[in-house]
Amino acid sequence: MNVSPTIVWFRNDLRLADNPALHAAIQRGGAIVPVFLHAPEEETPWSSGGASSWWLHQSLGALDSSLRKLGTQLVIQRGATLEHLLALVKQTGAGAVFWNRRYEPAVIARDTHIKTALLAAGVAVESFNGALLHEPWTIQNQSGKPFQVFTPFWKHCLTKPAPAAPLPAPEKIVAPKKWPAMEPLAALELEPKIKWAEGICAAWSPGETGAASQLKNFLAAAFANYTVDRDRPDLTGTSRLSPHLHFGEITPRQIWHAVREHAEAKQIPEMIWRTSQFLAEIGWREFAHQLLFHFPHTPTEPLRADFKKFSWRVDAALLKAWQKGQTGYPIVDAGMRELWTTGWMHNRVRMIVASFLVKDLRLSWREGAAWFWDTLVDADLAQNTSGWQWTAGCGADAAPYFRVFNPMSQGEKFDPRGNYVRRWCPELAKLPDEWLHRPWEAPPEILARAGVQLGRDYPKPIVNHAAARVAALAAFAEMRAT
Repeated sequence: MNVSPTIVWFRNDLRLADNPALHAAIQRGGAIVPVFLHAPEEETPWSSGGASSWWLHQSLGALDSSLRKLGTQLVIQRGATLEHLLALVKQTGAGAVFWNRRYEPAVIARDTHIKTALLAAGVAVESFNGALLHEPWTIQNQSGKPFQVFTPFWKHCLTKPAPAAPLPAPEKIVAPKKWPAMEPLAALELEPKIKWAEGICAAWSPGETGAASQLKNFLAAAFANYTVDRDRPDLTGTSRLSPHLHFGEITPRQIWHAVREHAEAKQIPEMIWRTSQFLAEIGWREFAHQLLFHFPHTPTEPLRADFKKFSWRVDAALLKAWQKGQTGYPIVDAGMRELWTTGWMHNRVRMIVASFLVKDLRLSWREGAAWFWDTLVDADLAQNTSGWQWTAGCGADAAPYFRVFNPMSQGEKFDPRGNYVRRWCPELAKLPDEWLHRPWEAPPEILARAGVQLGRDYPKPIVNHAAARVAALAAFAEMRAT
């Protein structure tokens, strides 16, 4: 039977295994045209930032390499997506276009328009869930509304049937007889023109193989102590799978079943591994996507409408000091420098630096979200939005605004030996542990012995934390009173 080719439109699903769209295309029969279409203007203002663009370049290269091993290749083009898809249909004789769904508001609107146009042109279209355990419209509370608190949301998810087993990677993909025009990956100009990405390159291995290796290493080494070590930035206690998940190099379903198999091998009871803190973090990712789907205004507006009245300050100098890791608070500065160097920041430190921005400096959470969007390799609109609104107190399941992280005690608790701060703030390396997280309180002779002159080698605090906390709480009280 002569089956027309199928175009598989790759997006944030840059993998071969557990790829429902690719699997369905193979089941349909006939040749497959793997395509990546670069149209960042269609996602403005949330097209990839600098760090995630670097990752995208590496991941596309890895996907193309994997496809070539199966006798095919990735067609890369740039420009208006619908225009290119219609042209590709004509050039290849494709009778179907398959893709895996995304859930960002602008992308949903774009995809809906594309699907309508392709169907009108006589092309079969199918989309699939290749990114979440449960799609946003399938999880509702007893009132039929979306959850706005995580714990009942995740408990409800755990009552659902277990995720289906991951789909295997194909052993062969039938290539089209005639290839359409394509551009080299370098033409997308995703990599930065400066040497800024050298540290990121050294820290990561993008691609499906890198994702699988990262998960395997995590389960073998850090999973057993995850509940204890996950808050310690000085330890390798987290999975570091977030960028791999964002770009779809690995799926939540693959992670779920890998954890199950690991737990069974270790004879860990099902009740324990299913409710583990690590899988709950996968749940937080699901929760964030549900929130973005149901509340599409939240990337720019607070979920809690009363926060529209909050008196955020505007101060370019304070913002720059925070961005560059020059606040005078070591745990904050260490985190911001880790972010700039590696494109990633430990989750506990993300909470600390976010609290410092919105509560100590009283600068808008939007400023922080924008900086993270450009500098994180795992920049994800759903998680970036929910994380910043959680910290600011204006989102779902939000931390109360009166919860103000103390950067000194947070550093002392979660970086007790100072290894994290000493790595990223080497000018403080010779300070004794007791003064490392509060160097401005150290006696002059201790500072001199450590070779630290505040204001020269390391900045003095740009705000007084105690006074800033009082001012933040006063601004919060004023908002509530109006």
